[in-house]
Amino acid sequence: MSLKIYNTLTRKKEVFQSITPNEVKMYVCGVTPYDDCHLGHARAAVVFDVVFRYLKLCGYHVTYIRNFTDVDDKIIKKANESKKPWDEIANTYIQSYQEQMKKLGVEPPTQEPRATEHIQEMHQVIQKLIDKKLAYVSENDVFFEVRKFKNYGKLSHKKIDELDMGARIEINEKKKDPLDFALWKSAKPDEPFWDSPWGKGRPGWHIECSAMSMKYLGETFDLHGGGRDLSFPHHENEIAQSEGASGKEPFARFWMHNGFVNINAEKMSKSLGNFLTVKQILEEWDPEVVRYFLLSSHYASPIDFTDTALKNAQDALSRIYETLSRLQSTPIGEGQWKGDFSSLLKKGMDDDFNTTVVMGEVFNTIRTINSLLDKHRGWDKENKEEILKGLKETVGNVLGVLNSNPKEFLERQKQKGLKKSSISESEIQSFIEERKSARLAKNFKRADEIRQELETRGVVLKDNPDGSTTWEIR
Repeated sequence: MSLKIYNTLTRKKEVFQSITPNEVKMYVCGVTPYDDCHLGHARAAVVFDVVFRYLKLCGYHVTYIRNFTDVDDKIIKKANESKKPWDEIANTYIQSYQEQMKKLGVEPPTQEPRATEHIQEMHQVIQKLIDKKLAYVSENDVFFEVRKFKNYGKLSHKKIDELDMGARIEINEKKKDPLDFALWKSAKPDEPFWDSPWGKGRPGWHIECSAMSMKYLGETFDLHGGGRDLSFPHHENEIAQSEGASGKEPFARFWMHNGFVNINAEKMSKSLGNFLTVKQILEEWDPEVVRYFLLSSHYASPIDFTDTALKNAQDALSRIYETLSRLQSTPIGEGQWKGDFSSLLKKGMDDDFNTTVVMGEVFNTIRTINSLLDKHRGWDKENKEEILKGLKETVGNVLGVLNSNPKEFLERQKQKGLKKSSISESEIQSFIEERKSARLAKNFKRADEIRQELETRGVVLKDNPDGSTTWEIR
């Protein structure tokens, strides 16, 4: 196998080899469930869902762990503001996240552990760090002593003496050094807490991922993923505390980070008022269209969410489905396409999971099939079934798109388009019938007027080789 992955740790593409042959252990940082999930959460979930799917297709047994940070300052704040229990807030938004991911076709990971279910495992890691003099207790808080870990900064490629004392580094008088980070936080009024050897309190943010990944995957494993914003400090701190506690390195052999999602060329942010939840987006756009959009750029690159970008994704998917629908309805004949979807898929995916290459190859194939459909009035029955099956079993099952019934997908897009339009389906059909009559009467001026009038109302007509006329909303 020639799969290459860009490794954030080494900053280069490397041939992927798992620690144990035919087995991959993979951990991806999940969400903090204090609100409905947003498009950035969806991108990370979809990206690593594709990685999960492709590794399985390549024959690996994959153990995929994605966590929930179900106790956090934001959850506690939301609970206090809404006068609800903190765990009710967490449970509500975990359920909401899982529902939205299911709509987007994201397969459930092997396990989805919660931080609060692994307090004892965190205690064990923290105690190891204290015993090794890499962590210290200060007034019932426990801190990791960053300067004692000699390789700190190896993931983010930051030098410890050049780290900015900015907003990402918490200033705390209990610390020996401002760079030190909390492993255990002493209890505060109106906050949940657990008993510990150092007093009542709750875990720091970073320790949970070390404890859970080592429990389910071991002290060193194959692949760790997450959003680019997690590279520092979260993932850097994970490496320090995990390798510090176990004495083994690397903590993870490969590190992957997906790019940011921007909204109309601006970083998505609640403060900017451009914050979009998945739930809001799926009210307007088909889940498969959203998923296709999220995979239309390489996972490591930023992606810009605009209505135009979503419309382009919808049009692209519709063109593929139109070809498949056309192929399904074509009578038996001599037409054939001799190609290999497995090779097409492998060409892109083996090059750092490059879904844009795969999509480009799919479009080249669709153009070829359309040309052959124009040339041949019929199609070889076995070859037709090979194409439909091959597309679904390779591209469809890995990218998580093209698994719908073509006619049903196209009808869904029509209905969504009509909801946004000022014209009804019956009006469109009436115009099409009038245009058909005008053309039969050789009144081509009126036929053109009808086409133009429909276009001004966002309806594009397509005259097909069999004499029928179809339409779509633009």
